[in-house]
Amino acid sequence: MIDGPYFVLTALGVLGTGLVAGVFCGFSAFVMKGLAALPPARGVAAMQAVNAAAVRPAFMVLFLGAAVLCAVLTVVTFARWPAEGAVESLVGGALYLIGSFGLTAVANVPRNDTLAGLDPESAEAAAYWPVYVRAWTSWNHLRALASAGAAVAYLLALT
Repeated sequence: MIDGPYFVLTALGVLGTGLVAGVFCGFSAFVMKGLAALPPARGVAAMQAVNAAAVRPAFMVLFLGAAVLCAVLTVVTFARWPAEGAVESLVGGALYLIGSFGLTAVANVPRNDTLAGLDPESAEAAAYWPVYVRAWTSWNHLRALASAGAAVAYLLALT
């Protein structure tokens, strides 16, 4: 069984990736549905405000902290290669680093940047809004699943 500091890191991995999964799940389950139901100008303005709030410490410490923790766990797992839980730990790291952090960088952030440059009252924003909601939410579903999968993998590494 995993013990000592490695146990603590892995337990924090479960917690961090699980919390991020919960945030992403909330967005997929009801936040984006609520925003999509608004008239485009209101939906765009609301999402612009949400995106601005997301890059503040409350979420960034959790999201980036989980990424750093997963990277550290991956390196420690390779260096230490424990008798139990090594594969699960590596799977957890890959799921979060690629499926959550990586997808955020290549799929969600570019869409957020495009949305941020639009005037909510413009025809361009009205045309982009349904496209944005569909694509952003689809990628977010994957981020939620990857983050939850990482939490489960880290939990399995502990057992």
